[in-house]
Amino acid sequence: MWYVGLLRRADEALMASLTRMEDIAKDLPEYELVGEMGGVGRVTRVALIAQIGDVRRFKNKHSLICFAGLTPSIHESGKFRASQNHIVKKGPARLRKVLYQVMMSLVMHKIPKDDAVYRFIKKKEAEGKYKKVAKVAGMAKFLRIYYGRVMHLYRDLGLAA
Repeated sequence: MWYVGLLRRADEALMASLTRMEDIAKDLPEYELVGEMGGVGRVTRVALIAQIGDVRRFKNKHSLICFAGLTPSIHESGKFRASQNHIVKKGPARLRKVLYQVMMSLVMHKIPKDDAVYRFIKKKEAEGKYKKVAKVAGMAKFLRIYYGRVMHLYRDLGLAA
């Protein structure tokens, strides 16, 4: 029975840590904006902001996608060029995990108000892509939207580099 007490203490410590992370993140301009994006909840909002960091350090949206490790790998040799390539998976694995959680949340719950990524995933699945492939494509789409919205916010506030 001491396992139950141990689990309760671990859960309390986790919730205290999450609350502290939220308190810190609330001071950032993008906190509210990210929370309004489809599929992003209380935990994933803080995790996304923490894993991506300051968006202004990326020169464009492609740099952010490359940072996340979502670009396709290249397999070439002579005239051979592979047609089915995996993502490179360079960069923080936790960021990819958080993004995948956002995609799972999008497809498992009711359609969000901000449904651009949801519609994109469904379009890819309708084109015949496997569900996981469609979700990875959705992750890249989500990052493009994230980058655009946060950079636009920073420009409006006069904080862009």
